[in-house]
Amino acid sequence: MDIHEEVLVAIRQIIRAIDLHSRQLNKELGLTGPQLLIMRAIRDSGEVTIRQLSKNTNMSQATATTIIDRLESRGLVERQRSLLDKRKVHAYLTDEGRRLLSDAPLPLQHHFIERFQALEPWEQNLLLSSVQRISSMMNAEQLNVAPFLEVGAIGHHEDGQDEIR
Repeated sequence: MDIHEEVLVAIRQIIRAIDLHSRQLNKELGLTGPQLLIMRAIRDSGEVTIRQLSKNTNMSQATATTIIDRLESRGLVERQRSLLDKRKVHAYLTDEGRRLLSDAPLPLQHHFIERFQALEPWEQNLLLSSVQRISSMMNAEQLNVAPFLEVGAIGHHEDGQDEIR
């Protein structure tokens, strides 16, 4: 096998691992990775607006709103207008949302982060440089994506750029 084929196989293996983890999460909990990320951000932030959630999770506000809509329809999240500032709406986990979140596995990127941080700084920089180069070679460096491992559909960001949802 040529070296370029080995690189492509490794990329496909990464994509497949992400896809399998996403499918397992969906099968076990009925949640997607981004939904789980939003729920964790709500839990960790306490009283939080959608705008703050989108910033905390590196998602567009439109994407965060869509995810909150789906979680709210399932009874996992609720919105409440602020008592102090009626213009603000806060997201909260319901009792069912807290229960489901307590049973949820750690995200795939958690294991990656632990292993990545155990590397020497020069190894971390080498990997970052290599992955950024691969992204550039695939014309993907302009895609606006959140820093979580999830296979998803490509949508459009508020600023007109593509994003993976």
